[in-house]
Amino acid sequence: MDRPLIGVTMGDPAGIGPEICAKALTSSEVTSVASCVVIGDRRWLPKNLKVIDLHNADPAKIKTGQVSKAAGQAAFEYIERAIQLAKDGAIDAIATGPINKEAIHKAGHKFDGHTEILAAYTNTKEYAMMFVSDKLWVILVTTHMPLSAVSKSLTKQKVLKTIKLAHETLSKLRGRKPRIGVAGLNPHAGENGLFGREEIKIIAPAVAEAKKLGIDANGPISPDAIFYLANAGMYDLVVAMYHDQGLIPLKLLSFNRSVNVTVGLPIIRTSVDHGTGFDIVGKGWANPQSLIEAIQVAAHFAKTR
Repeated sequence: MDRPLIGVTMGDPAGIGPEICAKALTSSEVTSVASCVVIGDRRWLPKNLKVIDLHNADPAKIKTGQVSKAAGQAAFEYIERAIQLAKDGAIDAIATGPINKEAIHKAGHKFDGHTEILAAYTNTKEYAMMFVSDKLWVILVTTHMPLSAVSKSLTKQKVLKTIKLAHETLSKLRGRKPRIGVAGLNPHAGENGLFGREEIKIIAPAVAEAKKLGIDANGPISPDAIFYLANAGMYDLVVAMYHDQGLIPLKLLSFNRSVNVTVGLPIIRTSVDHGTGFDIVGKGWANPQSLIEAIQVAAHFAKTR
């Protein structure tokens, strides 16, 4: 495979998705590694881009920088079409532009985000969000939920499943057994039960089970130390218990250079690590680097597969 074909969803048309598509897909960083086609609406994009035009986002009816049902429906349809194209083998991978969850909900689609849509439409039960950057790799046990719900949601099986997905994915990509660090949930990883018992009851047993399977996993490790250790090279990837635990250090180290990868799917999907940027639409300020990185990672994964 020379240059894999990547389907890039335009994202919410009211956001910066069209702008970053225009910037990223004409950059040499992208054209040197992949062929790309945008799944979107031609009316929002420059004429020099290849587009699968769904013609579903009338610019006269969608105000940029604003949440709307029409934009949410259009963005959802781009994802649907991209998934079908990938399942049919018409494209080698998907790189998704940013969507607005409120707009998706207004359109009647009760998903928490891209990950859940992809899992539902590919009938995938075991999946996880993994974030890749030049500084840090992170995979999440839980994704989009209130912080108050995280502890109740954690189980040994979920933690173990996430460790196994990380091990399988990195083993295929790197050709060697990865070193996986597993974060605790509580301060100081619970301090032997003083600050919480999730580490004792859930996380440590999952790590022990992973080790029995031959996985090089260590933990639970105090959340205030594990990301420093991973950035210093001790671990290839960190298993984080909840969304912001993993995303805050990642974005601090590699904002606009990290990529969201959904692991466990039968298709390849990467995504930008930012939102729709409603506050900067039309100003020409949108940074395409995360989409560039997403396409590059998608192309690499496609070649590896």
